[in-house]
Amino acid sequence: MEKAIQNKIDNVWITFFSGGIANPLTVIEQITYLLFIKGLDDIELTNEQTEQILGTKFKRIFNESNQHCRWSKFKNRSATEMFKIVSEEVFPFIKNLQPIKESSFSRYMENAIFIIPTPLILEKVVTQLDSIPMKNRDTKGDIYEYMLSKLSTSGDLGQFRTPRHIIDLIIELIHPSPEDVICDPACGSGGFLVESGEYIIKNYQDLLEDDTLRHHYNNLMFYGFDTDPTMLRLSAMNMIMHGIENPNIKYQDSVSEDNLEEEKYSIIFANPPFKGTIDTERTARNLLKVCKTKKTELLFLALFLRLLIVGGRCGCIVPDGVLFGSSNAHQSIRKELVENHKLEAIISMPSGIFQPYAGVSTAIMIFTKTKVGGTNKVWFYDMKSDGYSLDAKRTRINETDIPDIIERFHHLDKEVDRLRTDQSFLVDKSEIVENGYDLSINRYKEIVSEKKEYEDPKVMLKKVLNMEEEIQKHLIELEELL
Repeated sequence: MEKAIQNKIDNVWITFFSGGIANPLTVIEQITYLLFIKGLDDIELTNEQTEQILGTKFKRIFNESNQHCRWSKFKNRSATEMFKIVSEEVFPFIKNLQPIKESSFSRYMENAIFIIPTPLILEKVVTQLDSIPMKNRDTKGDIYEYMLSKLSTSGDLGQFRTPRHIIDLIIELIHPSPEDVICDPACGSGGFLVESGEYIIKNYQDLLEDDTLRHHYNNLMFYGFDTDPTMLRLSAMNMIMHGIENPNIKYQDSVSEDNLEEEKYSIIFANPPFKGTIDTERTARNLLKVCKTKKTELLFLALFLRLLIVGGRCGCIVPDGVLFGSSNAHQSIRKELVENHKLEAIISMPSGIFQPYAGVSTAIMIFTKTKVGGTNKVWFYDMKSDGYSLDAKRTRINETDIPDIIERFHHLDKEVDRLRTDQSFLVDKSEIVENGYDLSINRYKEIVSEKKEYEDPKVMLKKVLNMEEEIQKHLIELEELL
């Protein structure tokens, strides 16, 4: 994103903070509402221009009585008039918008609350946003990504924003296609879904010229669930800003009895909550059959297996405890993956990956749902660097293992002769079974201690004494000079 646009977003941020709105989520939410309002007027303006050129009639978003609710109209009013129009008329209008009532973003606008405190703050924000060119889909997406990057706290259940380059890594490992149906059952701000869409656009642009595939892309390809209405709004808007017209984003407690979906998706990407427990009274019974637990990170793995179609693939992030935990639940979910499906890869990541949100150690897990097994060898990779420092600042550095991970994963035939002392290697299923289905890389990696030769202690002592004698000699010479 251009530095000039980034600076404009920073100025909008400062304006909100100066008005007493300091919560980053709230700031993004209010900006989201205003961008949606601006987007509606942009659609109307485009349709009006098309009508003039082609004579084609479009169904109007704004009627004759509420033309003053359009961004292009109220932005030129005085601060007081603008504030009155937006707070008393525009917000009720978008919360009850009929023409696009079924769109995912419109559904979550129903609970929108306008909290910009003063006319002056609103006028400044509208002016600042109006100066940002928003017609380019890449610019829209970059703006939203930049705003989301300002989130620096994790949620109550341990959910937090997944770094974009880690999302891109997992997507590169799975290789989604235009025919896939992709789900993130803990979607948060929609990072995995957005980047999946960007991957499809980048790699299959020609195929998307097909009407059927384009309709699938815009309406039937992407599904995201979450229990936080604010994140649902952010997720829906994030996807719309990236050019996905009607993403299927909805409120859903994914591991509860209320979620009845199964064998629906060909790909699941997820970074599910890492901590907290779920009330077993509300937990889906078929998940508890796979692993009887209250731990969200284990229940979500069972959920992924339930949601995937046979042959469907999953790329997810798990805390290290999932890989070596000794409880019955930990062992049962790992056994399920190894024995009844095809576990393909465990990529161990350093603990600083999720700074400044958390310092937890994590791993990427790649598997395919088969119901009949298929695990032969599991590929392990010990990631040392992701291209950023592992402290709270996460400064970009030159060292990164990501290209190597992608290259090696897609050529596993070349990994057969790798040693356990190497950064990546294959482990036979039989060895994993012998180790109680332990999937931690440290269980299998061999550390070579470099043998160092030291001088005989007597020789070293003689050298120290000679040095001491030399020092004393120089001290005496110095004293004589004084």
